Amino acid sequence: MSSRRDFLLSGAAFLTGCQAMQQPTPMPQAGGGPFMLGIDVLASRNFDLLRGKRVGLITNHTSMNGRGEMTRVVMQRALGPMFTALYAPEHGIDGTIGAGIHVSTRRDSVTGLTVYSLYGPTRKPTAQMLAPIDVLVFDLQDIGCRSYTYISTMVVAMEACAENGKAFVVLDRPNPMGGWRVEGPPLESKWKSFVGQIPVPYVHGMTAGELAMMTGAQRWITRTPRLNVVKMQGWSRNMTWQDTGRRWYRTSPNIPYATSPLYYVATGILGGASAVDIGIGTENPFGYAGASGVNPQSMLAACQRFGMSGVSFSPYTKGDFGGVRLSIHPRAEADLTALDVLMLDTLNRLSSGRVMNRMSGSKLNLFHKVYGSESLYNNLRSGVPASRIVAGWGGSVNSFRNARQRHLLYA
Repeated sequence: MSSRRDFLLSGAAFLTGCQAMQQPTPMPQAGGGPFMLGIDVLASRNFDLLRGKRVGLITNHTSMNGRGEMTRVVMQRALGPMFTALYAPEHGIDGTIGAGIHVSTRRDSVTGLTVYSLYGPTRKPTAQMLAPIDVLVFDLQDIGCRSYTYISTMVVAMEACAENGKAFVVLDRPNPMGGWRVEGPPLESKWKSFVGQIPVPYVHGMTAGELAMMTGAQRWITRTPRLNVVKMQGWSRNMTWQDTGRRWYRTSPNIPYATSPLYYVATGILGGASAVDIGIGTENPFGYAGASGVNPQSMLAACQRFGMSGVSFSPYTKGDFGGVRLSIHPRAEADLTALDVLMLDTLNRLSSGRVMNRMSGSKLNLFHKVYGSESLYNNLRSGVPASRIVAGWGGSVNSFRNARQRHLLYA
């Protein structure tokens, strides 16, 4: 992604107007050395940020240190009775609950602590839920796409902490797609939701810690808490997950592999349309692009004309459904969000419009939330070429690349 990097560095610009807010404080990096997650850096400092405070942790099954130990176990061992509460996002603390299904508050069988649900009747911690703690720690593995809810959980929790006088700490983790991939449509304020909580492109190329800093500085929340980001050691923007040498833990039921985020970006938008197949329930969720009544050879020919570097296609048929299987190289230079929209447009045409014509109600509402506006649906139904839709993102993507520069913690 060297071209992305060069553009970013040459076009960097600083935003103003944030001087009044309390600036977050990243932990100093331990210079050079092997790769270390934020949790391991904090442990190497004997949990100095948390000593003498009652501590809560936003956590799930992805919250592991470099040795494969649960963050919550490591912190309980280090902090003892000052480690007082757990909080779980969508999919629950064990990551087994399906997408969109409410998570219940319960007791954790591992630590014995209460696990407050942040994906149930409320998704923002209440004053009562925060009462047992002085500082709330966030340690979840994100996938780098706006429409994934873990960052939304972080953002609303930050705001809740500010409102209730609690400090907030992010234990940083890699963006599995690396730090240079920035692509896709912006989020219009009308479509802000828990699916997309902050106005970043569909793929933002930032870590959770960087997003936390940018969220506060840009005033994307009404109040900003006392914020510390514990940086990783040895991570750089050109690293994908495979470069870290760490095991990938399935972040949710349909993100089983370190490469799954790439497939999620490539088909996640089209997956919200009608009568489509993106491979949910197969060996590679999000790794298919098909629709009812589509000729797979016609779809294959169209996809091969897209010229997507690092992505290859093969035809498949499943009952009445036809389309292509995707194979995406971890360092593919292709604009995967553009591929998503191009394939959606192609499937709609090859199905004589059935993919878009049958959308309504809650399904259409969710489609708009994922994309970030109504424009994709309206434009495709009006016959606007997908290539023109994709070209329309350019200005907002470039502006975001410039705006994010001052919040980047890694080169």
